[in-house]
Amino acid sequence: KLRQTSQDTFEYKYSERKSNTRLPFSIRVLLEAAIRNCDEFLVKKGDVENILNWKVVQHKNVEVPFKPARVILQDFTGVPAVVDFAAMRDAVKKLGGDPEKINPICPADLVIDHSIQVDFNRRSHLQSDSLKKNQDLEFERNKERFEFLKWGSQAFKNMRIIPPGSGIIHQVNLEYLARVVMDQDGYYYPDSVVGTDSHTTMIDGLGVLGWGVGGIEAEAVMLGQPISMVLPEVVGYKLLGNPQPLVTSTDIVLTVTKHLRQVGVVGKFVEFFGPGVAQLSIADRATIANMCPEYGATAAYFPVDDISIGYLIQTGRDKEKVMCTKKYLEAVGMLRDFKNSSQDPDFTQVVELDLHTVVPCCSGPKRPQDKVAVSDMKKDFETCLGAKQGFKGFQIAPDRHNTIVKFNFEGCDFELAHGSVVIAAITSCTNTSNPSVMLGAGLLAKKAVEAGLTVKPYIKTSLSPGSGVVTYYLRESGVMSYLSQLGFDVVGYGCMTCIGNSGPLPESVVAAITQGDLVAVGVLSGNRNFEGRVHPNTRANYLASPPLVIAYAIAGTIRIDFEKEPLGINASGKKIFLKDIWPTRNEIQVVEHQFVIPGMFKEVYQKIETVNESWNALDAPSDKLYTWNPKSTYIKSPPFFDGLVCARFPFESSQIHCFLFLKHRVLQPKNNSSLFFLVFFSLNSLTPREFNSYGSRRGNDAVMARGTFANIRLVNKFIDKQGPQTVHFPSGEILDVFDAAERYKQAGHPLIVLAGKEYGAGSSRDWAAKGPFLLGVKAVLAESYERIHRSNLVGMGVIPLQYLPGEDAGSLGLTGRERYTIIIPEKLKPQMNIQIKPQMNIGSSVKHNGFIHLMHLSMLL
Repeated sequence: KLRQTSQDTFEYKYSERKSNTRLPFSIRVLLEAAIRNCDEFLVKKGDVENILNWKVVQHKNVEVPFKPARVILQDFTGVPAVVDFAAMRDAVKKLGGDPEKINPICPADLVIDHSIQVDFNRRSHLQSDSLKKNQDLEFERNKERFEFLKWGSQAFKNMRIIPPGSGIIHQVNLEYLARVVMDQDGYYYPDSVVGTDSHTTMIDGLGVLGWGVGGIEAEAVMLGQPISMVLPEVVGYKLLGNPQPLVTSTDIVLTVTKHLRQVGVVGKFVEFFGPGVAQLSIADRATIANMCPEYGATAAYFPVDDISIGYLIQTGRDKEKVMCTKKYLEAVGMLRDFKNSSQDPDFTQVVELDLHTVVPCCSGPKRPQDKVAVSDMKKDFETCLGAKQGFKGFQIAPDRHNTIVKFNFEGCDFELAHGSVVIAAITSCTNTSNPSVMLGAGLLAKKAVEAGLTVKPYIKTSLSPGSGVVTYYLRESGVMSYLSQLGFDVVGYGCMTCIGNSGPLPESVVAAITQGDLVAVGVLSGNRNFEGRVHPNTRANYLASPPLVIAYAIAGTIRIDFEKEPLGINASGKKIFLKDIWPTRNEIQVVEHQFVIPGMFKEVYQKIETVNESWNALDAPSDKLYTWNPKSTYIKSPPFFDGLVCARFPFESSQIHCFLFLKHRVLQPKNNSSLFFLVFFSLNSLTPREFNSYGSRRGNDAVMARGTFANIRLVNKFIDKQGPQTVHFPSGEILDVFDAAERYKQAGHPLIVLAGKEYGAGSSRDWAAKGPFLLGVKAVLAESYERIHRSNLVGMGVIPLQYLPGEDAGSLGLTGRERYTIIIPEKLKPQMNIQIKPQMNIGSSVKHNGFIHLMHLSMLL
């Protein structure tokens, strides 16, 4: 039970309850946080009891509060957060308060990693230093954003900015920012984190409980509010056996992703256990945890063990602090021995994977869960060519499967066909954080060069490490020069190709793809490959390990059977097969033990906040209130705090028009070069060179509202073709989405969106909720939601409604041409039934599937 030890402090007497020793380790982190923060206001004694009784309560959809130890942001989602904080200061001043009181209470780190693009690649007589050119262009494009962020780092307390050129957010978190155990004035407690990027889960591999949240949720946490979450079920994922010698961590994570997609873990924690975990390095575990969003779980937790402790020392953390961390975890029963089955906790469900059954594989061509064994890649792609348009189909007529288009590049003639590789990128913290696969790629490159193999010059090759440490050990181990000879030069330190910042393809390549309507291919060591994400001209995109990225680049096509066909023929006429150059696990381990050492991490990270001279030279304002530039197309004071009123319950909203009628898995908007985007910038007298990326404009609501639902491949059932258009029902006109929203808004008509399954899937972006709010959308009715997006909708006052099981628009006879009435009851709670009344007398009960926070209800109508 809880015992009050002072006016504001409660102490839990563990000796009186032994059941906590059977709790999953991830739930123990929630329990500790609840106990430590129990104040009978935000966190109550009943919350602690609910978590402690997890085994019983887990199935009852009980909400509990969680206060993470810290928040982490990247710049695409971080800029809007800092904009909102700046606007809060303005609002407080207008109300007569002290604006300097607006600061993050929970520590926040913002890593700038989303701005750099692969504009230049490969060292040649045309491009002598791709890295410097890309970084210079990054600062040219983003100077205003960077100045704003630098202002934020100086104006706000408890906020640290990691400058551009430092690395990728999750790798920097893993190698540097994560504490594992927090030390606050000699008071120890488990590290935990939420981040404004869905792949924040990568840190779970180190034993730090973390997951991605929307920007709106993150801002609330930064202001001292707990996250309200349903106490999750915990799926125990038991790992057995040892990986085969040729298998990489990438192969393992793609196998796990497909498996857990089949199991169904949406909204649940996954906790790894079993003797097989002890066979995985922290980098391997982090790779598996990184792709947690792709298999749908909230978190993918690996409890701390001795390997975790060893990683902290390897990455240059202070040894004395590391030993204190270990002692604390031992004392509170949080240090795991995966070989000791007596420590195995109770789980909701247990599933198993024998690591020995994992085979080399890729995933694609359009989804990360669509795993394909490397031995089946050629056959699978050729099947996809003729299959019906969909996740595994391109619907290419049989007589066009062998189309060949000739083109000229830099004075030489080449050919492209369906399956030709035009992008090969070693990218993303998913893999660049792992020395074994990075050194494996380097050793494969060395053997390939020595065997006389090359990569065709028109293929856009790139290497974007997740931190400077990677460059350090690749260079020291002697493999960097071989990577460079194959075109895999370091082009920048950031997410780059993985988030669609792949830059332009050569004009002659684009022309050939267009001429032949070819299904060109991108191969990347990333975590997402949705159609249109990597590059507009690569309709097929495959996730692969870094060594396989190089192998497919050398082959030049995805239509190759590595077991039967050679990668290439060298100058002597000898056929070189993949097996001839693939490095053994022992070769990789020898190099890793020799060159991945603590001194590298210390040297790189001790100067991480000061090493970027361009950042140091930025002249940021020093005022505590930000001076908004009305002409800026990057940073604009948002309208969210204008005209707030108090909502009263119950209330009824009627005459709601259906704005869009969408199919399954509608992705959130991201890096969209839509017509709206171009028109807006043209009206603001910007040249194409100044457009930059869509995501870099997330600090400007005028841009973001125009980009909402502006995906060129949007499928709206009201329209017989793909594109960002809809029907304006009062007039019957077909209009661009933004123009239709403006018409509805001017007439005072609220809007609803009808959707299928997994609405909002993709990256977690607050603007995917802010945008619909600004367009006048009051509710979304879908079959299911992506978790973070659903929370973001709630945060903006857009009601996420869900059909009852077994029902959808078709079964209810809804066409979207009705007008709807939504009745909100006085006592609103998650997953209750509410009434939606279509005008055409087709009524249905639907389930309200969100967490309505009182602080946001004023925005509902």
